[in-house]
Amino acid sequence: MADVQKHPASVQLPIDRVGVKDLHLPLVVRDRQSGTQHTVARVDLAVDLPAAFKGTHMSRFVEALENWEEELSRSSLEKLLSDISVRLEARRAYARFDFPYFLRQSSPKSGAKGLMGYPCSVIGAYEDGRLDFTLAVDVPVMTVCPCSLAISDQGAHSQRSSVRIQAKFKGFLWLEDLIEIAERSGSSPVYTLLKREDEKFVTEAAFANPAFVEDVVRTAAQGLSEHPRITWFKVEVESFESIHGHSAQAAIESPAKPA
Repeated sequence: MADVQKHPASVQLPIDRVGVKDLHLPLVVRDRQSGTQHTVARVDLAVDLPAAFKGTHMSRFVEALENWEEELSRSSLEKLLSDISVRLEARRAYARFDFPYFLRQSSPKSGAKGLMGYPCSVIGAYEDGRLDFTLAVDVPVMTVCPCSLAISDQGAHSQRSSVRIQAKFKGFLWLEDLIEIAERSGSSPVYTLLKREDEKFVTEAAFANPAFVEDVVRTAAQGLSEHPRITWFKVEVESFESIHGHSAQAAIESPAKPA
């Protein structure tokens, strides 16, 4: 049968990325407490395409993923992207896995247990036999406004904020390490389950530790820069303001260290 994808392109321009989006599959990831965790991922796969080719072979992405039955890790992702680059005759291959990662929390005073889910991503870019691997997580925290607290006779405005971290690293890095750094950067962590004594504790602890969005991003960046395995990071904080019709934001990106 005719291989139309390999016919000459009418417009001779190379394509940086072409592939498939929103594939869904069960996934196994490393879990610091129990060893492994089963979750579900949304997957994007792509390759580069030379100017001479009309199209890529979309079915080969799905075939590669179907033949890949491994725990998600740096080495297994490298294996997947190497396979895709061979199947698609590409110089560069790309994958992104987005998945929820769950930790069982203990409420600070009552000890009540609850599962908290964190949106996470693993991003891989493979070129000339080398894998660039990035781990990302989005962590909610509570923040109390220092200005509002200082100028108000009673109370202050507080809100939920999102700490989004991307990190490159040497060796192995637990998702829990990034989550803990993010949770320490706000006025308080966010909890799934709180009893009355927990609410009292969280509220009082947060108001004793007010933080601007600038404070949160600096504290998170300091924690990431001090981690011995992290070689590069980008941290973005968005505060969903409770008394404004807009969000506040701040970001810090580190220079890359030798891997």
